[in-house]
Amino acid sequence: MALYDIKIGNRVIGPSHPPFVIAEMSGNHNQSLDRALAIVDAAAKAGAHALKLQTYTAETMTIDIEGDGFSITDSDSLWKGQNLYKLYQKAHTPWEWHKPLFKRCRKLGMIGFSTPFDSTAVDFLEDLDNPAYKIASFENTDIPLIKKVAATGKPIIISTGMASVADLDETIRTARECGCRDIVLLKCTSSYPATPEGSNICTIPHMRDLFSVQVGLSDHTLGIGVPLAAIAMGATVIEKHFTLSRADGGVDSAFSLEPKELALLVAESERAWQAQGQITYGMGGQEKKSRQFRRSLYIIQDMKSGDVLTEKNLRAIRPGYGLATKYLDTLLGKRISRNVLRGTPFDWSILG
Repeated sequence: MALYDIKIGNRVIGPSHPPFVIAEMSGNHNQSLDRALAIVDAAAKAGAHALKLQTYTAETMTIDIEGDGFSITDSDSLWKGQNLYKLYQKAHTPWEWHKPLFKRCRKLGMIGFSTPFDSTAVDFLEDLDNPAYKIASFENTDIPLIKKVAATGKPIIISTGMASVADLDETIRTARECGCRDIVLLKCTSSYPATPEGSNICTIPHMRDLFSVQVGLSDHTLGIGVPLAAIAMGATVIEKHFTLSRADGGVDSAFSLEPKELALLVAESERAWQAQGQITYGMGGQEKKSRQFRRSLYIIQDMKSGDVLTEKNLRAIRPGYGLATKYLDTLLGKRISRNVLRGTPFDWSILG
């Protein structure tokens, strides 16, 4: 099934267009609006096509309580030992910031949109004319939220971390049944940071064919190698967390790109997309000028009509304007039918 293009704002997303690169601010604003605006500015300067926020409060995410399950105990977690409520207080983007941040995005020619985490966030974002919705991996099985977002009729980008095929099937069917036509899935490993070995980007074309949707990558690995490989696998959207400087700290800074890295990702993503091209063999248009550097058969001594071709007067040399070298054994011992000068490319007419 051919995939159709999806339009978000003024940007068209699809296999025949350069990858759509999203800079994810998350909590890297460190609770400073000035820093948040600076992140928008830096993302736009780096060439990102969109900047994404997260819309929640600590109250909409959890309850303020200590106890089993309400603190992060995983020894490998960046947030080990932190209470969920307090972490979300620190990481959330104040709702009153959304309007000036979206306004700054528009001014700089970048698309601003967000991830809602509950129905109140969807209502709030609708009032701001949010152009598309992102569903986070941890919410990709939250069917009431999927229904609410899908009912807006706007494009939905869904991270697939932790989701089984059955989970994704239910989510996609729900979104479609509730009015969403434009869906992009993002292959995602919900580990912070993730490893290249755990990224399994071979899933991208399989997911695309299985669900007949565009597929991209939400990437938590360090660097840009995995996103570029994903583009070679057919990813049309790349999402990376973004910060001004990892040294400044922040809840997601450890696996976020800095401005120079984001600029490199944007440039190299387009090159990786361009490089896919199409299945082709033989001499391409750009290669025709290089043909001269192939070997071919040339007369290397002045010769007269009736002379015999030998290894002393016929050789395979550069440039490539003579007969193919495979004919050398066939020609040796033959007599030529006209005079030829040294440096003449050999062709069949010389035999008469």
